[in-house]
Amino acid sequence: MEKIKPHQKLPTNWEEREALRDKGQFWTPSWVAEAMISYVANGNDLIFDPATGRGAFYEALLKLNKKNITFFGTDIDPDVLSDAIYNNDKCFVENRDFIKTPPTRRFNAIVANPPYIRHHRIEKETKSYLKKIASAITGISIDGRAGYHVYFLIQALNLLETNGKLAFIMPADTCEGKFAKNLWKWISEKFCIECVITFDERATPFPNVDTNAMVFMIKNAKPQQTLQWVKVNEAYSADLLHFISSDFKLNEFSSLEIISRRLKEGLATGLSRPVQNHNGFKFHLNDFANVMRGIATGSNEFFFLTGNQVKELKIPREFLKRAVGRTKDAPKSVLTIDDVEKLDRQNRPTYLLSINGEENYPKSVKDYLKVGEEMELPSRSLIQQRKPWYKMEQRKVPSLLFAYLGRRNTRFIKNEAGVLPLTGFLCVYPIYDDYEYVDNLWKALNHPDTLENLKLVGKSYGSGAIKVEPGNLNKLPVPEHIVNQFSLKRPYKNADGQLEIFREPKKKYTSPKKGTKGK
Repeated sequence: MEKIKPHQKLPTNWEEREALRDKGQFWTPSWVAEAMISYVANGNDLIFDPATGRGAFYEALLKLNKKNITFFGTDIDPDVLSDAIYNNDKCFVENRDFIKTPPTRRFNAIVANPPYIRHHRIEKETKSYLKKIASAITGISIDGRAGYHVYFLIQALNLLETNGKLAFIMPADTCEGKFAKNLWKWISEKFCIECVITFDERATPFPNVDTNAMVFMIKNAKPQQTLQWVKVNEAYSADLLHFISSDFKLNEFSSLEIISRRLKEGLATGLSRPVQNHNGFKFHLNDFANVMRGIATGSNEFFFLTGNQVKELKIPREFLKRAVGRTKDAPKSVLTIDDVEKLDRQNRPTYLLSINGEENYPKSVKDYLKVGEEMELPSRSLIQQRKPWYKMEQRKVPSLLFAYLGRRNTRFIKNEAGVLPLTGFLCVYPIYDDYEYVDNLWKALNHPDTLENLKLVGKSYGSGAIKVEPGNLNKLPVPEHIVNQFSLKRPYKNADGQLEIFREPKKKYTSPKKGTKGK
């Protein structure tokens, strides 16, 4: 193994970190790296880091004065290795692709901050290769929405010696993604999950990055029914290091919340989320409304137009529908037509080109569709599924909008403007369309006790941001006292027009047929 000589210390400048964002590289802060090293170092003489970077974990090893331990690392990026701090005879690093050509031996101690590359930035061929590797190791299929970091974790666990320890710092989507259930079922049945560490947004290891970090400490031993679950409330405190160094025995620290947690409950809730009583929720959003995603145009720059563009292109109004695209265009809890007109005056797009594919088009529309063909829009993955390619998705105007990704308190927006939402929003269709019911549901959903439950159904990102998919928003728990306070339990008309009593336990609603809603 060729030893890489040092040139400079770890970067502390945020701009330096951002320059490496496309490679999925975010440097682990020292106070976290030291805690992770302390977990894997005890009783070992060799530590392996498959994503070495510029040496955060090696630096932590030196700071903890573990001079008798050899450090072996690999990284795919020769630039960061050449800038590293490796300057000890017991340190060896290689320029190696850990996924494609992993070491041929196993290790008793593995530590890493794997590259954080989301699935949509992974090329199709690479994604297929990763899925094959994961399937060969786990015996299960990993959903294609898993990021690169997930495959690093699977590969590393496969190289963990019996009774060996692994410490990985990962994004919270490792526990919240579509792939998470199968992934953690495999991990929990094959390994012992000893400790999971989460971070309050005030103590995040990666400030200003849209990810919510977690640390997983896993041992290749018989699974246990409980684990230590920690929430860190203060950055740069030595408490985390002292807790880990005590082999999880000390638990009185001012900056840490520590619970002994049932594994089964943790997996059901999601290890990134606090403990929940899953029998405690009687009502969910799909008892009172149906949720769908907003309209996916396939090319907002072509289909979503400003008022000035509409005038210049001379597109007749019958081929246009008013719409809203970005959550920042609807910052308040109510969206009015005046708000939409203000966006129009600011030259924000508010007109959706909505063609059903069967009209006789005027020359102006035909000319504009030719522009789309010149842009090669018909070959785009989403658009090519349409026949004809310019046929737009259809939605009823929803009474309520939900900000798909956000960190603000007001996530549910009353759509008094009567606009269609694009994919920055979800459509929320109440089971009753009268004003009183819509208003009550809107107030109930924006109640702090309801909004607090968003973290139970969403993916968490940095600075408190949460993204909620349509199917998961349907499962949003609505506290019973909120249901009663806003009188959400009404008799309703079924598909045959007959009046029925709101049933408990809850009746699941699908989108009601036209003309069957209560009045």
